[in-house]
Amino acid sequence: QVQLVESGGGLVQAGGSLRLSCAASGRISGSWLGGWFRQAPGKEREFVSAMSWKGGNIYYADSVKGRFTISRENAKNTVYLQMSSLKPEDTAVYYCGLAYIIDDVTKEDQYDYWGQGTQVTVSS
Repeated sequence: QVQLVESGGGLVQAGGSLRLSCAASGRISGSWLGGWFRQAPGKEREFVSAMSWKGGNIYYADSVKGRFTISRENAKNTVYLQMSSLKPEDTAVYYCGLAYIIDDVTKEDQYDYWGQGTQVTVSS
């Protein structure tokens, strides 16, 4: 089994920054893609960003391009999401996912494991 633990969420004013971390542990086998999704109250979970094992493939939702940056440290089995120029509409619970084989990084049902999420609240 694999466990994912997100951290780094909190309350921040609009225009501020936060860095989320997602640490994977357990029976991790081989290379994996790390992804971030978010879910705002009353809305469906949506894709935010994803990064392949060696970083050769990086994906962002249009709504966060230019403001969020995904990165990873494979030696630590950790994926990060640096969020800048935050807006109130970025308020959501942020989840990280791990996928071994994936066709569409924006589809949450293609991820094998999920963390419990971390709350990000952006005040206006």
